[in-house]
Amino acid sequence: MKSFARIDPLRWFKAICICSAIFVAIQFFLGRGIFDPSPNRISYAYDGAEKPSAAALCRHHGWEVFMPRLSPDSTKRKVYDLIMVNDELDWLEIRLNTTYDYVDYFVIVEAQQTFTGHPKPLAIKNNFDRLKPYHSKIIYHLLEYPAEFNPKRTWDREDLQRDATFTQVFPGLKDAQAPSWGDVLVVADVDEIPRPETLRVLRSCAFPRRLTLRSRFYYYGFQFLHRGPDWAHPQATYYEGSTRTIKPTNLRNGDGGLQPLIYWDKADLWNAGWHCSSCFRTMGELLNKMGSFSHVWMNSKEYRDRDRIADRIRNGKDLWDRAGQVYDKVEGNRDVPPILLREPEKFKYLLDRDGPTAGFEDYHGP
Repeated sequence: MKSFARIDPLRWFKAICICSAIFVAIQFFLGRGIFDPSPNRISYAYDGAEKPSAAALCRHHGWEVFMPRLSPDSTKRKVYDLIMVNDELDWLEIRLNTTYDYVDYFVIVEAQQTFTGHPKPLAIKNNFDRLKPYHSKIIYHLLEYPAEFNPKRTWDREDLQRDATFTQVFPGLKDAQAPSWGDVLVVADVDEIPRPETLRVLRSCAFPRRLTLRSRFYYYGFQFLHRGPDWAHPQATYYEGSTRTIKPTNLRNGDGGLQPLIYWDKADLWNAGWHCSSCFRTMGELLNKMGSFSHVWMNSKEYRDRDRIADRIRNGKDLWDRAGQVYDKVEGNRDVPPILLREPEKFKYLLDRDGPTAGFEDYHGP
């Protein structure tokens, strides 16, 4: 009888890994193109044109029209806006006003602690009447801290709150609020606002599983445009059930799966929104935000000096002296959320940071 050599399992495992790597590489270069690192380089969401049909809109971006899983008219595709918010009431109002007609439900999870673990007031709950025009679409939830929650990093608290917009809220949604397969989920900080045109694209089209909504990046107000590429947030995905849907933190961070596979799911939609960083009505709000930063070094004493803050903002300089952070002044900027143009006095600080006060209501100069 002919004998056979014993097969080495480790050698077979290595061979399978090598073959798999070769297969992925071949697919990458053939399907993606060697010289094109971002094949899903989508054209602008907004170009000022008249509204096209859904088919034309999606075709413009290289996507198919979204079709519900059950039947074409089984249900209207819903859009959920999952918002990370602290006490930025102005920004919440601006966001709700700008996107109200294009979003079905705004999911707001409020925490009783800052990201550094200090108690804080419930600004949203205590000022809920201010948001009365938008109540019918707001799903408000007070963050629940699991008994086993033992944060080791400041980021752990932020991750818990962001993920809670899905993990603590969606299981309890019923009737009209209950999600269906394919419904749109936008994951964002409150000051990362999608354009209405972007939300129409998301509702209409079968977009990739991990879509980055690149946003025009402003600092201190819409008077200073950050020099460089568009801000790489918010993110959008779609509902695939309670266990398969990408969790908000994984979606935002670009992790939560096998990296080679994640790459296939990614795409960018450019000029898809507005982001305004460190844009506050009062110095007190800015200092409060600095106190809640997961980046603890950004809250040190030298950076909390009021006169220094006003000088930096007035002149469009970075508060933290970070290398490469350059802001170009844009006078008379009209590319802003529409409510700012309708109510310029109410939101003057977002349009004009000149003068001794640097636009702050509670600071009157050195």
